[in-house]
Amino acid sequence: MNAKGTFLNTDRSKLNAKLDWADFFTILQIAEAGSLAGAARAIGQSRPTLMRRLNSIERRLGARVFERFRLGYTPTDAGQGLLDAALKIQALARDAERDVSDRDRHLAGSVVLTTTDTLFAGLLASELIGFRERFPKIVLDVQVSNDLQDLINREADVAVRPTNGPPESLVGRKLGIIRQAAFAATSFEARTDTPLVGPSEKLSYLPLHTATRNIGLGVCSIRANSILSLYHLIRVGAGVGILPTYLGDNDPLLARRTAPLPELDTDLWLLTHPDLRNTARVRAVLDWFARSATLRSRLK
Repeated sequence: MNAKGTFLNTDRSKLNAKLDWADFFTILQIAEAGSLAGAARAIGQSRPTLMRRLNSIERRLGARVFERFRLGYTPTDAGQGLLDAALKIQALARDAERDVSDRDRHLAGSVVLTTTDTLFAGLLASELIGFRERFPKIVLDVQVSNDLQDLINREADVAVRPTNGPPESLVGRKLGIIRQAAFAATSFEARTDTPLVGPSEKLSYLPLHTATRNIGLGVCSIRANSILSLYHLIRVGAGVGILPTYLGDNDPLLARRTAPLPELDTDLWLLTHPDLRNTARVRAVLDWFARSATLRSRLK
C-alpha cells in the first residue's frame, strides 16, 4: 500500500469477496458522519466496537480505508472506491424497497386463500367469480386445508376458518355464526327406523359425534370422515344427518329435519397475519368477504 492507501491486492474480484453488506454499511456510516464517534452514535453502537470493525475490514483488505485526522476521518483512495460501491448498494436496496412498497399499494399480484373444503364448496366458491371481475389483476390461489398453522407460518395470506378461539397471533374479524341442523333428501321417506349418516372416528369433531347420537332417529348405518362426504351421502338419500345450514338450506334436494342445534354453533372468522393486513391486494380480499351480503345471508 502506498501513501494514498491504494490496495496491496490488485485482484478486485478476490477483494470484493471479502466484504459483505455490513462492512459496506460500516464504511458508509463513518464516511457520512466524518468521525468514528459520530458514526457510533448514529447506529447506536460503541466507538470501540466500530473501531474493531473498521480495523477488521482494513486487515482483511490489506489497505487503509480512512485517514485519521484530528478533525475527523477522510476516505483514502481505496476507501473512496468502497464508499462509492456502498452508495450504489444503498441505492439498489432503496429501489428494491420502493418496488416492494409500490407492489403492495397496487391491486395486483397473488393472494393465497386457505379454507376448509366444506366452506369453499358451500360459501366461498361463488364469491370468487365476483371478486375476479372486480379485481382482474389479483390472482387467488385457493389452498384447501383444515390447519390454521398454514396462516401462522405464512404459507397462506388469508384464511376463512370455523373457530371459537382464533389464535392471538392473527388479526381479522368474525363473519358470522355457522349453525347446523339435521337434514335429509327431499325424496327421503321417514320411517320408524330412519337410518342415520354420521361422522367416522377419523373425523375428530366430538360435538358432532354427540349431536348425531342424540338425534335419536335410528342406527348410524353409514359414516364418513368429512362433512362434504356426509353432505353427498345425505343428498343422495342415504339417511338423515347433520350439516351446516349454509349447505343444507341452499340445496333444493335437501330439507331440514330439526331446528339448528345450538351446541354446534361455531364462529366463522376471516383472518390474516398482522404483517399483511395493510397490503393492498390482501386488504382487497379481506374487504370483499367482509362486505359480502350473500355470505352473511347464508350464515343466518
